[in-house]
Amino acid sequence: MNITHSADATTILLGRAVLTQDGLLFDHGVVFSGGVVQRVAPNFELASLSGRILDLRDQLILPGFVNGHTHMYGVLSHGIPSSAAVTDFNSFLNAYWWPLVEDRIDHDLAELTAKWACSVMTASGVTSFVDILEAPYAVPGVLERVSSAVSEAGLRGYLSIEASERVAPALAQAALQENDTFARAHADDPLVHGMMSMHTLFTCSPDFVLEAARLAKQSGSLFHMHLSESVYEPDWCKAHYGKRTIEVYNDLGCLDANVFASQMVQVSPEEIALFAAAGASAVSMPLSNCEVGGGVAPVTELLSAGVRVGLGSDGYIDNFFEVMRGAFLIHKAHRLDPQAMPAKTVYRMATSLGADAISRPDLGRIATGCPADIITVCADAHTPVTQENIYDQLVLFRNPEDVRNVFAGGEQLKDDGRLTRLDQLAIGAELRAACERFWAAIH
Repeated sequence: MNITHSADATTILLGRAVLTQDGLLFDHGVVFSGGVVQRVAPNFELASLSGRILDLRDQLILPGFVNGHTHMYGVLSHGIPSSAAVTDFNSFLNAYWWPLVEDRIDHDLAELTAKWACSVMTASGVTSFVDILEAPYAVPGVLERVSSAVSEAGLRGYLSIEASERVAPALAQAALQENDTFARAHADDPLVHGMMSMHTLFTCSPDFVLEAARLAKQSGSLFHMHLSESVYEPDWCKAHYGKRTIEVYNDLGCLDANVFASQMVQVSPEEIALFAAAGASAVSMPLSNCEVGGGVAPVTELLSAGVRVGLGSDGYIDNFFEVMRGAFLIHKAHRLDPQAMPAKTVYRMATSLGADAISRPDLGRIATGCPADIITVCADAHTPVTQENIYDQLVLFRNPEDVRNVFAGGEQLKDDGRLTRLDQLAIGAELRAACERFWAAIH
């Protein structure tokens, strides 16, 4: 599909309100050009400016969402049959996820599922995301194939392949090299970036972990790992190292501000203190954690300790409004506390706090000089939208169809409800055919 308007041109959005770090600014709009926000001001001041003017005074102007952890290939396993349902986390990995999903992904499937995921994220208002491809036999070169799909979509993506030693030493080293090569090649790319990613301590030796950490430091990229998604990893670490997961990383000397850990479900208060003291950041996936029976992550405790915590879909349920609702509701029920995880906290995890967690304080907010990663959402809530209830209105009562416009780096990716770069129907048809072949091959 064709790009409708250049990111370099001056665009003026007149809105019902703009949601900034300081709250709602009613009857305000945003000006951006060259992919950067130039001004936030009252509508009456902006209406006389020269440029492309979009009158969106029936809509709220918001920063784009940051999906801090996804697996774009995850759509391949949507609708897991009951015969493969999760009973025990480790047996699920060994009997189903690794042999039937991850180990069978090739370049074509990685690129196609990325196209689909990007279309869904754009529709949902996600403008930045972190993806971990888990496909040990797809190296080398698979990240460039995924990158082409992300570039076509126009989103801001941090891409990696999960490195581990569970298959073969040569493939483990190839995955480290894939991440390192990609991160260096895209260091100056305005939208697509790389990062170092490894699996867990139960699939990676200490030397391998240290090598991954070293390469991340040298390339200037984040160092990601899945961390204590269930009781399996901390129990395994206690059996093999005599300590819990975060304590092992700390003893290895690679727990620092470069660490960006996902899951963080089964972690102790002592581990949280270590993690916070190191300046490391995290991302939580409330819905997928429920599916695998991993538990409820201590997000409230992490936030109270000063840890930057983002929000992710995990490639499970990709409607980001549903992910936000999950974070809002699950912690209340788990802690028997209706005041736990207020909507404003959840919204910040999905925007500015999530951006801070990936060391991008210029994302997830609307302010002069920040990239023009902006979405507009219908303001037709049945009850009045106020300073006090805006976050509840957004988290609880909005959905992707309410996202009318999406801009990433000033490029319009959704125009009045229609994707401008991606043909979601055509991609969906191609994906369905690919999934039929993928699953027919094992029957």
